Amino acid sequence: MGERVVNRMVGLDGEGMRLDAFLATLEGLPSRSACARLVEDGAVTLNGVAVSSKSERLRAGDQVQASVDVPDEEPDAPGLLAPNPLIPLDIRFEDEYLMVLSKQAGLVCHPSPGHIDDTLANALVAHCGDAHLGHVQGEDRPGIVHRLDMDTSGLMVAAKTDECQRALQDLIRLRVLDRRYVVLVQGFVAPETGMVNANIARSSRDRLRMAVSDSPSSREAITTFTTLERFEAGLRDDGYSLLECHLFTGRTHQIRVHMRHIGHDVVGDALYGHGSESQNLGLGRQFLHSWHIRFDHPVTGETIELADHLPEDLLDVLESLKDRSMGRTEAGERIVPALGCD
Repeated sequence: MGERVVNRMVGLDGEGMRLDAFLATLEGLPSRSACARLVEDGAVTLNGVAVSSKSERLRAGDQVQASVDVPDEEPDAPGLLAPNPLIPLDIRFEDEYLMVLSKQAGLVCHPSPGHIDDTLANALVAHCGDAHLGHVQGEDRPGIVHRLDMDTSGLMVAAKTDECQRALQDLIRLRVLDRRYVVLVQGFVAPETGMVNANIARSSRDRLRMAVSDSPSSREAITTFTTLERFEAGLRDDGYSLLECHLFTGRTHQIRVHMRHIGHDVVGDALYGHGSESQNLGLGRQFLHSWHIRFDHPVTGETIELADHLPEDLLDVLESLKDRSMGRTEAGERIVPALGCD
């Protein structure tokens, strides 16, 4: 991993070019899709001002600077992604335009350093064929509309056409694609409901982490939560709270960062959390599951609404806390049984 700072003035040949496309022409910078992510992460300035839109149109004379840690990654494979039929897909809805699936924990959404042919994108290519997936996000992200972290499980949407992919992304931007997550956090969350409205940017200390920030490069991030159930403190912990979180924006690691910001680390979160193995209840990944999704189909107009039980490892954690329950809230009485809990 090495830091590279690139300064370049836009020439006449760059007039009208998109920012991500221009960056990808600069020697030493990664692919266009990776350059787009640099812009999204706030690592690029235009005429000295942080810019967050990868589609910004440039003018001759503009000064572009990119400051980024560039990993020693494998170059993008030419042509199509390798299909991987060995990765199972748990599909809950599918038609000719899109699908909703439940992603298992441990599966990366798209190729990245160390994950070239073992990702959800490779499985989608095997299932649909590359030509039958949307490529708006880039050739290395066929079908991907939004992402879940590798160790986050649950429902997500994939698109089979560029038009559908754009339409679904518009639903996310308009905040009408309803995504709800269940998360177990450390400590006693007193409010029945709450909202965290705190901008997020990539950490200046650790490029693998995101952080709440008021820097010019930060992006709006809003998470609301509803408390479902609380669990008493034990000899080696401060108790736990089960929450449903509703995303109004989709920033990287948003729920994990926001929960840490309010002093309630996600149980099992190795990147942002803390505490001993016992405090994390022996969980080998973060207790975070995309359990419910609702949206109007962008082509047919049909309302798609699906719910997903917690996987066994998360159910086992809740079972281990059963005797410490302080009771479910009104929302918990409705939602927790739908998660597959007794």
